[in-house]
Amino acid sequence: MSESTNKGGWRANKWVRAAIPALLLHCSIGTVYCWSIFSQEIADYIGFSKGATEWAFSFAIFFLGMSAAFLGNVVEKDIHKSSLIAAICFAAGMAGTGYFIYYGGSHKGSAIALIGIYICYGFIMGVGLGTGYLSPVKTLMLWFADRKGLATGLAVAGFGAAKAIASPIMQSMLDNLGEGGIYKMFWILAVVYFVMMFVGHLLLKKPDSWHEPQTKEKGQSMMAVIKSKPITNYVGIWLMFYLNITCGLALISQEKMIVKCLGLASVVGIISTVSAIFNAGGRLGFSAWADTMKDRNTIYKLIFILSIIFTGIVIVTGGIKNGEGNMMLTILVLALIFVVNAGYGGGFSNVPTLLSDHYGMGNISAIHGLTLSAWGIAGLTGNQMAAWIVKTFGTAVEIPHALADGTVEMITVNPTGYQYVLYATIVLYIVSLLLCVLLVRPSGKAAEK
Repeated sequence: MSESTNKGGWRANKWVRAAIPALLLHCSIGTVYCWSIFSQEIADYIGFSKGATEWAFSFAIFFLGMSAAFLGNVVEKDIHKSSLIAAICFAAGMAGTGYFIYYGGSHKGSAIALIGIYICYGFIMGVGLGTGYLSPVKTLMLWFADRKGLATGLAVAGFGAAKAIASPIMQSMLDNLGEGGIYKMFWILAVVYFVMMFVGHLLLKKPDSWHEPQTKEKGQSMMAVIKSKPITNYVGIWLMFYLNITCGLALISQEKMIVKCLGLASVVGIISTVSAIFNAGGRLGFSAWADTMKDRNTIYKLIFILSIIFTGIVIVTGGIKNGEGNMMLTILVLALIFVVNAGYGGGFSNVPTLLSDHYGMGNISAIHGLTLSAWGIAGLTGNQMAAWIVKTFGTAVEIPHALADGTVEMITVNPTGYQYVLYATIVLYIVSLLLCVLLVRPSGKAAEK
């Protein structure tokens, strides 16, 4: 590189060639988490129960993880091919979902409509999610070599913040597009997100100074690189990543109902937005903080310890069951929701940099992709575990909720069931902490000592 490129152009390029395209990609695919905004409307429009349509979201997260695991080598070899695959699959999945919603509207209860949504939103979009999530990560770490955590945190924060940004826009579209607004919204957004992701695809570029290593590290297969350290090291990273996502999804999936138990139904939307901000903030804050630490694994220890403490406090005080009308318990439960959201986000942003500290940059996209399989499996287990616990334990009760027009509606909740979810998550958080301490060896600066 020329001196001018190093001083001026280089500084511009790392934003234009890495940060901006990463945000364009992640802010698009991150809208998968807006599912709760329109899931009930889809169910009503095509004539199925909400439970039946919910599987589309679970499949999307599952295929995100699986496509990342199986296509990690494609990302490793050619980020332009993988980012183009992401743009095409994500947009095509959204457009196809819109079509099958449209079809289901005129063929109520049609299995073809439901299966079509599973395929388009679950499988096709899922492939776009996995490749789109992975594509900019290594490039970011190469451009921001001294602040890898900050760079990956910025992009992954875009994934987390996408829900907070897109949710009000989607709600406005649903309110103003008239009859069939639900499928029209998907068609419009398919075009918008394809343009955003295609621009990101065109801009994304590794630094000119980077040459893929031809060393022993690069010559080895991904599994050979992983086995260069005790296999328990990688198993520990995979399991603690999986358990953190499972616990996060278990609580986040019940978040709205827990908030209603506290008597805060009128502000559940505001609290959901705040928790999304904590989710995004945890992705950026924890990963940037890890850049200053000798061992990035310390961040995971902090995440698990904080989660254990706040979960334990709410269990001991019975905060969810007893929180309505009690300001202190309400604050504790909300604090738990915000801490878990921040730790859930922080777990995502720190895993690629932790892996790079352990296994180097040569095969990082492939190894990161394999690790994201934990996300795919957690997408099937986290929500379903919480739903089973709530259905099995406790008793559903009705509580009054005052509407804006002065009328009162009754809301069905299960405070005891939500409290039991915490018993499961605190055990898993403790297991995660033990794995973090006992299996994952020091890395980075700590390993050099």
